[in-house]
Amino acid sequence: MTLAVRYTGARVLDTASVPTPAPGPGEVELAPAYVGICGTDLHIFHGDMDTRVATPAVLGHEMSGRVVRVGPGVTEWRPGDAVTVMPLRWDGTCQACRAGHRHVCQNLEFIGIDSAGAMQQRWIVPAPTLVPLPSSLPLDRAALVEPTAVAVHDVDRAGVRAGEKVVVVGGGPVGVLVALVAQAAGADVRVVEPNSHRRLRAKELGLATWDPGIADIPDLVLRWTDEAGADVAFEVSGAAGGVNTAVEALRVRGRLCLVAIHPRPREIDLHRFFWRELTLVGARLYDRSDFERAVALVADGTIPAERLISKVVPLTEAPSAFEALEGGGDVMKILVDCGDDSEGATP
Repeated sequence: MTLAVRYTGARVLDTASVPTPAPGPGEVELAPAYVGICGTDLHIFHGDMDTRVATPAVLGHEMSGRVVRVGPGVTEWRPGDAVTVMPLRWDGTCQACRAGHRHVCQNLEFIGIDSAGAMQQRWIVPAPTLVPLPSSLPLDRAALVEPTAVAVHDVDRAGVRAGEKVVVVGGGPVGVLVALVAQAAGADVRVVEPNSHRRLRAKELGLATWDPGIADIPDLVLRWTDEAGADVAFEVSGAAGGVNTAVEALRVRGRLCLVAIHPRPREIDLHRFFWRELTLVGARLYDRSDFERAVALVADGTIPAERLISKVVPLTEAPSAFEALEGGGDVMKILVDCGDDSEGATP
């Protein structure tokens, strides 16, 4: 048995002992060390994904940990290896997979949503989902590899180039990561965020910020870009006002990259898309090259992951951490300590 955090219904989490089977053929048993709580986890907690998530459900997909044991046929991993998990399982046969877009497989299984996640002391996953971590990378920082991979994919989808003007609407963890990755690519970046704590954290990371509560963002963009508008805008807020801000920020033939999950349809100024010949691109998840790039960015300090971590709580306090994140306030990323950050893991 292993201790796990489970979602049992809207706004209800518990900690309970759950069975841990031995890894089967092609599977690996992991000892998760740290698991991040992300926006998707909060959507589940709110009950917004009840049609998809079967209860009780073990949550969590932003993780780092170590291999405990391997199942039959697994030869590339051994106990003690430090790893993270790219939590995607695709069918390999649908049109998207055949076209090389396995990360948006038409029958995609997202591990941690559609099946048990990492917020437990032992976790069984398919061996192909493992991504190696350098031994020099602390496991708490490595828990931010998954959201960094999201940012890497977003910046790539938007085609950000050195010297471009980029506006990121929404300065939460993913927004800040998008801004940092875009800045590392040579872009000139501004982050639009109403929360003063998040603006302060972004500034401390070397990002320029704007407060939409006291500033006219379209006017600031025009002054910043010599009346042209931004080359790229990322919508990471998930709010209707954020969509409008992102669209208004763009120059002629600018690109809008939709990152946030909007739970309901939004009105959008299609006339502006027509008038300025704007481009809208969606960005969902990541592929393995995004993950490998994210590992490198976190490991070399380009992404200062330790400065994004607001708090680390033990597994038993994870339910209260969800409530703290739901209330907003002075938090960025909360990690759940699953109790195994040792040099080696044993069954």
